Amino acid sequence: MSKVEKYQGIIPAFYACYEEDGKVSKQRTRELARHMADKGVKGLYVCGSSGECIYLSKKERKKILEIVMDEVGGELTVIAHVACNNTEDSEKLAAHAESLGVDAIAAIPPIYFHLPDHAVAQYWNDISAAAPNTDFIIYNIPQLSGTRLTLPLYREMLKNPRVIGVKNSSEATQDIQMFKDAGGEGHVVMNGPDEQLVSGLAIGADGGIGGTYGVMPELYLAIYDAVKRGDIPKAQQIQNEACRIIYALCGCHGNMYAVIKKVMDLREGLSLGGVRKPLANLVEADMPKVQECVQMIDKAVTLC
Repeated sequence: MSKVEKYQGIIPAFYACYEEDGKVSKQRTRELARHMADKGVKGLYVCGSSGECIYLSKKERKKILEIVMDEVGGELTVIAHVACNNTEDSEKLAAHAESLGVDAIAAIPPIYFHLPDHAVAQYWNDISAAAPNTDFIIYNIPQLSGTRLTLPLYREMLKNPRVIGVKNSSEATQDIQMFKDAGGEGHVVMNGPDEQLVSGLAIGADGGIGGTYGVMPELYLAIYDAVKRGDIPKAQQIQNEACRIIYALCGCHGNMYAVIKKVMDLREGLSLGGVRKPLANLVEADMPKVQECVQMIDKAVTLC
């Protein structure tokens, strides 16, 4: 498998799995990793936004990654998101990830303070230097991080030979084409917004990393396959169903990931726990909407 090929496809963002007391669950983490592998996905993106990374300790993030690598390392492409809001902690997570043999590490820019491009580049390069034998993927999600990956900043980062590409979650699909042009052959750009996987692939994305992929991987695998074989109408049909489901998942009192975990409990028999505060957990009034999401996914899967 080529260096680029291992990132081409559908890579779900891995969910944090908790026991009933809120502690990270080793068994549930292992079961989710195996479940995703059995679904036929290309890889897993571990401890990113969907993994509630900013609410986990370094020790917990290491534990999750260790379990995932023990279960599916070498079988799936594993990308470890290692960014913390300071360089030292990020470097420690990067070095730990490399010691486990992950395929790549990834990082958002530091949040809160609006740093100049040269400081962001130094932050990313310092993290990359802590894992000198591992690919580095920039995570561009400006609507949450507060920092946008500009073309000049990306070109600066491309001077680092370990930079393999971008997980692009900006809301402008054209950014994918821009980064593809800048990176050229041998670099990847992954579509981030789940709602626009079809358009992202059409404009040049190599694959997708998404937060709702885990709850309905069949849909995203079918979208990817349909686009690759040129059946755009089919891809559009499934994408539209996925979007409707995403809107429903976001329509509860509980955070979307709390809804997703309950849906997976009902559909797949996977108990993943709730979400970590300050994310909102489900309330009883959410259950009719959760059941609706289950039914919507079941129906959409028949289209695949």
